[in-house]
Amino acid sequence: MRLVVIGGVAAGLSAASRARRLDPSLHITVFEKSPHISYGACGLPYFIEGQVRSLDQLRVYTPEYFARERNIQVRTNSEVIAISHARRELTLHGGERVPYDKLVISTGARRDLPLQDNLFKLDTWDDAERLQAFLQQRKPKRAAILGGGYIGLEVAEALRAQGLAVEIHQRSNDLLRRQDPWLTALLAKHLERCRVTIHWNSTAAPGADLVILAAGMKPNTKLAADAGIELGRTGAIRVSERMETNLHGVYAAGDCAETTHLVSGRPVWMPLGTTANKMGRVAGAAATGARERFPGIVGTSIVRVCGLGVGLTGFSEAQARREGFDPIATSVQALDKNRYFRGKPVHVQLVADRRTGRLLGGAVVGEDNVAGRANVIATALHQRISVEDFANLDLAYAPPFATVWDPLLIAAQQLDKLLH
Repeated sequence: MRLVVIGGVAAGLSAASRARRLDPSLHITVFEKSPHISYGACGLPYFIEGQVRSLDQLRVYTPEYFARERNIQVRTNSEVIAISHARRELTLHGGERVPYDKLVISTGARRDLPLQDNLFKLDTWDDAERLQAFLQQRKPKRAAILGGGYIGLEVAEALRAQGLAVEIHQRSNDLLRRQDPWLTALLAKHLERCRVTIHWNSTAAPGADLVILAAGMKPNTKLAADAGIELGRTGAIRVSERMETNLHGVYAAGDCAETTHLVSGRPVWMPLGTTANKMGRVAGAAATGARERFPGIVGTSIVRVCGLGVGLTGFSEAQARREGFDPIATSVQALDKNRYFRGKPVHVQLVADRRTGRLLGGAVVGEDNVAGRANVIATALHQRISVEDFANLDLAYAPPFATVWDPLLIAAQQLDKLLH
């Protein structure tokens, strides 16, 4: 049986690897339109910052490794331009036709970048090479970033580390797409201290030497849609829990596909590397006939903003209201460790549903152990627990590591009072 995978980064190679592990007899081919595969795109801002010295440090595996160790043929510089499912056939740029029995589509997401000499994005290996060359050769002094999402904030920190004057142009009055005034105010104040200027309700960047497009990301679905594959309400490819599309034997995974938000039970599109790898793994298993499933996500992410960790999971108050809940939120500031162990402030926000008392989301902002605390909230969301139960969690305590009352518990106790 011939399994063909379109896309050779996170989801695609996870699918191919999982399929190979489950079925050693499969003939597996992966097509990647760029020269580069299997690299950590999330590390690209840190390459621009200088913390990652070479892009090769972000590379995980090579095509030669996949051929030698996993018996998977990976063809780079090979763009698939059409899918004919009736004939079980792909067409490559250049006219070559490739047959398949099962197909995994992992075409990722994209931004449409207008042609402009000083305009860049930072989504791929090639983007990072081009931007790095511009910084070294042209030595710009002032950078404007269009968009205040994850990439925009990470690039702002990277360019400040390189000595540039940095401004963010945000088309709304919100950062990180949470529609959360509390979080936006906190981050805006921190960015101001880091000498990053924010222009609200702005999409223009007059006079900048360098412009970074960090907005307008969308699922890359044209190839799939042209083949008759259904898109969901998010604009990404609609898939089942087994990652199968409406075409039998065709699966989709990663940033081109939507999944289910486990808090609301509704479709969601969140292009994150962790989600892409999990979806790819299930798609690869399904292509072999295995009955694995991917139930969905609670939307957990973390980003560093000028040295400050921002961990988010579930819904903000505004997002929860839009999803039909009756939300209530509280936020606290507390020390992450005892003062005599140089404890630092950590901000915690929790959101719950007034009617049921169920926890709906949360945010953690601080310098240390942000991921750990955000992951505790994410685990609670997966288990659909109440604020009352969350407030009674048995969390670890010792003076070098935490306070007797962890900031998570302080926030939960405060929210529980508001609910009652």
